[in-house]
Amino acid sequence: MLKIAIYGKGGIGKSTMTSNLAAAFACQGKRVIQIGCDPKADSTMNLLGGQLLEPVMNYMRENDDDPTLEQIAREGFGGILCIETGGPTPGLGCAGRGIIATFNLLEDLRLFETWKPDVVLYDVLGDVVCGGFAAPIREGYAEKVLIVTSGEKMALYAANNINTAVENFEDRGYARVAGIILNHRNVPDEDAKVQAFADEHDLPIVARIPRSDDINRFEDKGKTVIEGDPTLPVSQCFLDLATRLSAGEV
Repeated sequence: MLKIAIYGKGGIGKSTMTSNLAAAFACQGKRVIQIGCDPKADSTMNLLGGQLLEPVMNYMRENDDDPTLEQIAREGFGGILCIETGGPTPGLGCAGRGIIATFNLLEDLRLFETWKPDVVLYDVLGDVVCGGFAAPIREGYAEKVLIVTSGEKMALYAANNINTAVENFEDRGYARVAGIILNHRNVPDEDAKVQAFADEHDLPIVARIPRSDDINRFEDKGKTVIEGDPTLPVSQCFLDLATRLSAGEV
């Protein structure tokens, strides 16, 4: 089983990267689970025709009984199983603890043993790498981390924090940073800035995603660009990354 956590600053496009990568794996015949670990709970929306999925934390707040898998998960494009952790009522709790509670529930439901995925993708907010948001890397859920960044200053700042957090757990055999996904925003000298960051931290840039109106066009329809048109050049970027991840080249 390939287990990957995708981190990045809020608004950097990590959910777009994650859902398109999930769709690429599904197109290649893989059995995929995508788990959104962001309080906004919108990670899987474009795998579900633009529909929001009820987050696990919402269900647990509103019901006394523990949910079944059917009550908190839904299959989307390509048979991808979609789950959203969600978070607490705004201003009344810790979102990181919501991730931990959801992971504990999924263990109790024996999700991986019963669903038997080939690939599990975690879409994780990276502005603050606290204990809860670090759960996918420190609890053994993920084996690899991909960091999404652009050449913008705050995106690179968050990328540095994420990389440092992962390095802090290296000696425990937890996940490692496998590389950087450059999600272009067309800022001045963007490639050079991200390449310099990658070189400084001895990390490869595993994918360069061009700024694309096609991504926005299909997201307006509640789709990934992979579902919308897998022959487009931007779609090929995701399909190529999925192929290299499956082959262990990343």
